[in-house]
Amino acid sequence: MSTGVIIILAVAALVIVALVLAPRVMQSGGGGLKRRFGPEYERTVARHDGDRKAAERELSERLRRHGDLRTRPLSAEAREQYVARWAGVQEQFVDSPAQAVDAAERLLGELIRERGFPADEFDEQVAALSVHHGEHVDGYRHVHAVAARAREGRAETEELREAVVHARALFEELVSTHPQDNARHRAHDRGAERRGTRTPSAGTGKQRLADRLHGPWAARHHTGTTKGGA
Repeated sequence: MSTGVIIILAVAALVIVALVLAPRVMQSGGGGLKRRFGPEYERTVARHDGDRKAAERELSERLRRHGDLRTRPLSAEAREQYVARWAGVQEQFVDSPAQAVDAAERLLGELIRERGFPADEFDEQVAALSVHHGEHVDGYRHVHAVAARAREGRAETEELREAVVHARALFEELVSTHPQDNARHRAHDRGAERRGTRTPSAGTGKQRLADRLHGPWAARHHTGTTKGGA
């Protein structure tokens, strides 16, 4: 094989490698990280005092550690139990705001672990959640911090209420039907259809979830029936 042919093949190989790696490089850059992490990108930049390169290094490291995480689906029964327990937390807030925030943090942590996120260290939980739920991960930070202040008697009622509201967005995201649950749901629906008790569609289920999580809480808040102005 002549030297010219070898050079041409080598150049062609380099071009192929560049084409394969280019999308990954673009994804790991600032634009890709912004799209992946959403508001978590700007929060991380702020924590690094505006140093975007430092923030992007941190986010890239989170993506490296947790980007391949595959969450576990919830069964229909587990989902119903979590929704009922969260409704109980909101009911508890009427009489015991601080205890309700503590219960909300513990319930959310339990759900996070059941979905397959890291089980032990809070910071690793947050890092993994930020990769997959960047829009709502700050709700977990918020309720965690406020629950700690509440245990020391340093949290105001409005701050407690905001913590539960903020955390609820992540709770809804984690407890709602996800694509990986679809096969199980379809099998469940087929069995229910054969028994003549077909379950509501996913859209209907999500609407019922929203109604159960928002309705009573919103009504009590706007009518001012909670103690302490919550």
